[in-house]
Amino acid sequence: MANERLRAAISAKGETIQSVAEHVEVDPKSVERWITLDRTPHRQHRWTTASFLGVDEVYLWPAIEKQAETASASELVTYYPHRGAVPAALWSSLIENASHHVEILVYAGLFLFDSHPDLPDELADKAKAGAQVRILLGDPDSAMIRQRGEEEGIGDDLAARARITRRYLQPATATPGVELRLHDTILYNSIYRFDDDVLVNPHVLGAPAGQNPVLHFRYLPGARTFRHYMRSFDYAWERGRPA
Repeated sequence: MANERLRAAISAKGETIQSVAEHVEVDPKSVERWITLDRTPHRQHRWTTASFLGVDEVYLWPAIEKQAETASASELVTYYPHRGAVPAALWSSLIENASHHVEILVYAGLFLFDSHPDLPDELADKAKAGAQVRILLGDPDSAMIRQRGEEEGIGDDLAARARITRRYLQPATATPGVELRLHDTILYNSIYRFDDDVLVNPHVLGAPAGQNPVLHFRYLPGARTFRHYMRSFDYAWERGRPA
């Protein structure tokens, strides 16, 4: 039986067997067999193909669902009951060792810059070395920031914190590769990505982010949790505006 989902995904994206093969770096005949014979590619080829086509690999190859579930559960490194329980040494290590991606989605995230006063300079240095640095801050003038401030019981203080963080970051944004955008989306989680590690801080109604749990995930090929949260980041990034 042919893999009609893969065939349709390639067509919907406006791609061809040849272009998919070139992107994944395999022979076009391999892609043909994935479609006509419903062959399941190697894990890295599945992930690269699915990412290129903008769909989940489990949708394209349903037979791997159990494998993906097992790998996804293994992505969870540890759980912290609140943000203050995350070791300071872990934040420092993740920041220091990141060389390809630093991506942060917050309303303010002021605690991170207060506890790492050299962070803007570090981000600039990483961008100069070729890393992608993307920071999303809450728009302090947006209705969503006002609402979140009221829900946390701190009123206009949340908007003030967002403005302070933006001021801290301003020198770094002069460096090509350091991108800063403002957003007015409803945040269900703050996201801190450093290469293959991501710290996810869920938002609980009526409580400030610092009082809420933090989950530490590490990317595993074939798993979906890390990629699931990063798709959420990309969703917010596309809707943000340059600061």
